[in-house]
Amino acid sequence: MTLSPNGFLHIDGADLEYRMIGPMPDAAATIVMLHEGLGSAGLWNDFPVKLQAATGAGVFVYSRAGYGASTPAKLPRPIDYMHLEALEVLPKLLDQIGFRRGLLVGHSDGASIATIYAGSHQDHRLQGLALIAPHFIVEDISVKSIAEIKTTYETTNLKEKLARWHKDVDNAFYGWNGVWLDPKFRDWDISDYLAYIRVPVLVVQGVDDQYGTMRQVEIAREECYCPVDVSVIAGAGHSPHREAPAATLDAVTEFAKAALRDDQALAA
Repeated sequence: MTLSPNGFLHIDGADLEYRMIGPMPDAAATIVMLHEGLGSAGLWNDFPVKLQAATGAGVFVYSRAGYGASTPAKLPRPIDYMHLEALEVLPKLLDQIGFRRGLLVGHSDGASIATIYAGSHQDHRLQGLALIAPHFIVEDISVKSIAEIKTTYETTNLKEKLARWHKDVDNAFYGWNGVWLDPKFRDWDISDYLAYIRVPVLVVQGVDDQYGTMRQVEIAREECYCPVDVSVIAGAGHSPHREAPAATLDAVTEFAKAALRDDQALAA
């Protein structure tokens, strides 16, 4: 298909909003960005534009079902919702956009989805993973902070703020929050997938992440057989690309250029 700068992809009965920045997948490497559990294509703000300018690669961002302007998700979400995204939706999306070579850049839930995909698909088009604040296991700090944000959502103007980024803000919030607070989700663990990743990995972790600890980084180092680079960002919490954008952009750009160094279309 020919991608427009903005549009929708129809996958598994859902219309998924997307934005394509820079060269098309048939002209250069493509960086596919997977957003966080309360994110959307728009909530990346200008980070994708800056990443495109810094690397010369095409950058593709999209909103999963339930987020942004995409079709709402059926609630409650299943416990394995990230597996379904990685095993069923993402492969179809990559094929539909004509992905030929490039990286996955994921944040939080998006990083977990990227991990499951790379650990379950020997996709020779994939040349690296940049994982921002990834979750491989559920930690106590995660559940505590997610319980707290539920109270914040229901007692403050957080819903109003999130409505800027989501067509159906309750669908986005409760679809994510409900799963993470389900007692059955405490056993969620995707660390086994790390051993099957065959491309370089970058882990970007904020020092003050309120949703995860350095244990997530340690798991990546322990379980991966592939090269693992780690960038610990001072002064950042769970969203380093928003809280320390320059340092995060530098880390992801350096990794992307190294992983894609054979691509002639990349910026010098």
